Amino acid sequence: MAKKRANGEGSIRRRSNGRWEGRYTAGIDPATGKSVQKSVSAKTQAECRERLRQAIRDSQGLTVDHTGDYTVAEWCRLWYETYSKPNLRFSTADSYRVIIEKHIIPAIGGIKLRQLTALHIQQMYNHSKEQGRVRRWEKTTDFSLANSTIRRIHMVLNSCLQQAVKGRIISYNPCESCRVPKLEKKEMTIIPPEKVGAYLQAAEQYGVLPIFYLELTSGLRRGELLGLQWSDLDQENQLITVNKQLSKINGELVLTTPKTQNSIRKVAIPRQTVELLIAEHEKHPGSPLMFASPRTGSYWSPDAIGRVHKKLLAMAEIDSSVRFHDLRHTFATLAMQSGVDV
Repeated sequence: MAKKRANGEGSIRRRSNGRWEGRYTAGIDPATGKSVQKSVSAKTQAECRERLRQAIRDSQGLTVDHTGDYTVAEWCRLWYETYSKPNLRFSTADSYRVIIEKHIIPAIGGIKLRQLTALHIQQMYNHSKEQGRVRRWEKTTDFSLANSTIRRIHMVLNSCLQQAVKGRIISYNPCESCRVPKLEKKEMTIIPPEKVGAYLQAAEQYGVLPIFYLELTSGLRRGELLGLQWSDLDQENQLITVNKQLSKINGELVLTTPKTQNSIRKVAIPRQTVELLIAEHEKHPGSPLMFASPRTGSYWSPDAIGRVHKKLLAMAEIDSSVRFHDLRHTFATLAMQSGVDV
């Protein structure tokens, strides 16, 4: 019968032939995600225990034989597919993939995992801070990345390398010796209260008043707003049920679960908002969607509604730096000013 020992110390048992056997976990096989078990043996329990301790010490920092030549690129992709992607929301997993493919691999992907140093990583962070933005338009001139983006790159790489340490593929996580930029504190931006009327008037002129009026009277996230269906409206009780959100992933519009479990909720809205939503539905009674794109008849694209928002800002003569997400902040501000409990 095996003699149980503390986690990481292995276990010892006596075989039927009288010899003692010590078994221990030598690492994780990245190809299968399963533990790699090894053993030592000796004539006496004391000798077996010492051999077991030595074997565990020798295994620290060593790779499983067939994984020793992994590059950073190979391990990052393997970690993503094995440990990360299966446990994350679809949109979150895709953001990890983009960070790996667009930022980490181009900079340090060719380096052997066991040869990766904190200096390599720090130089990547520093260069990304100044020149890490991926060119999306020909007129792009500013290639610097925000501190928050550098911190997100660090978070993904640190998690990736920490798993390699746990699997004893490497003995030390070089991310631990790196310095990441501080999180930038930005003042919350909102539409000035005196400009909200002009903004809504512009939305009415543009033919999109219901969707923007709902946003300013509910504070929904953009994906939640665009993913609404007609069945989510409780007209009698003036409630909106939020249980899904629309995301754009790999160029495709996809309905996913909300950002967090607490995001699944019912939101009270004013009677005037309900009336606007009813009038909107009468324009496309055969559609199950709350808001159908006039161009496609399907869901509004998050990018498209963002562009409409920018046009409304210009029509209402509001600072163009106000993002669509800031409408959520605007709702919260107006609600508190009206005496609504936080």
